[in-house]
Amino acid sequence: MDKYLNILKDSYQGYFNYLLDEITRFHWENYFYGLILVSLVVWGLELLFPWRKNQKVFRKDFWLDTFYMFFNFFLLNLIVLIFLSNTAEALFNDALGLIGLQVSDFQLVNADALPYGLGLVLFFLVSDFVQWNTHRLLHRVPVFWNFHKVHHSVKEMGFAAHLRYHWMEPVVYKSLLYIPLAIIGGFDVADVAIVHFFALTVGHLNHANLGWDYGVLKYIFNNPKMHIWHHAKVAPKNHRYGVNYGLTLSLWDYLFGTNHIPHDGRDIELGFEGDETFPKDFFKQETYPLSNKRKTK
Repeated sequence: MDKYLNILKDSYQGYFNYLLDEITRFHWENYFYGLILVSLVVWGLELLFPWRKNQKVFRKDFWLDTFYMFFNFFLLNLIVLIFLSNTAEALFNDALGLIGLQVSDFQLVNADALPYGLGLVLFFLVSDFVQWNTHRLLHRVPVFWNFHKVHHSVKEMGFAAHLRYHWMEPVVYKSLLYIPLAIIGGFDVADVAIVHFFALTVGHLNHANLGWDYGVLKYIFNNPKMHIWHHAKVAPKNHRYGVNYGLTLSLWDYLFGTNHIPHDGRDIELGFEGDETFPKDFFKQETYPLSNKRKTK
């Protein structure tokens, strides 16, 4: 028990010091100012090349999504995720120890042993595929869908909608992402930052008010014209749980037949069935999945 109490203490103290350092000191792996920079660049692109030209600069729920963006990217880690992540890792390691194993026994690839960049690409592909499958689970499992509804309550797309999600989602994502982290090791902070900021940028672009599909690269990378159909209020009859699950890569949707772009989706209605009664403010959206009045899809 003392071990886990120390994890609790060290998690909060360590992340608070980290967050303070992020805000007060600039460095190339700085996630705080990196988020701001990526957001400003993509927002600027929205203003210069708007797909929906009648959409306001400060679109519907712009400030709510901006709050979600900083809350989920930083404060959520401080409040719960770092402690949960560290505790889950310790419990997993302890459980393996009981049967005479350790995490290194599962490591199939060491990135340090591969040519520079190859291990990073491998890690990116494996982690993105795990996240694609996790995203499908969020739509297919009713209890997960009730949490994921927060993200799909967006009615007008914009870059900040990327990070509007319930705090339970990263708990699920991070738990399953422990698999590729266990299989592939040998990364340093700079490597992880590269993958992280690339995924962040693509995610912002996917939700932005931009009519881009990247030409032939649309079969590899997720894009605004594809992702808007993931947010369509009415799902295709042959895909009742949704389509276009890709986060960074669209590749998985084309490979497994969940791609769907029937026509230009610029003006389609966004949301989900019954979203008219979905809460409009942050605190009610966060407590919605715990309500006895919730409805599954």
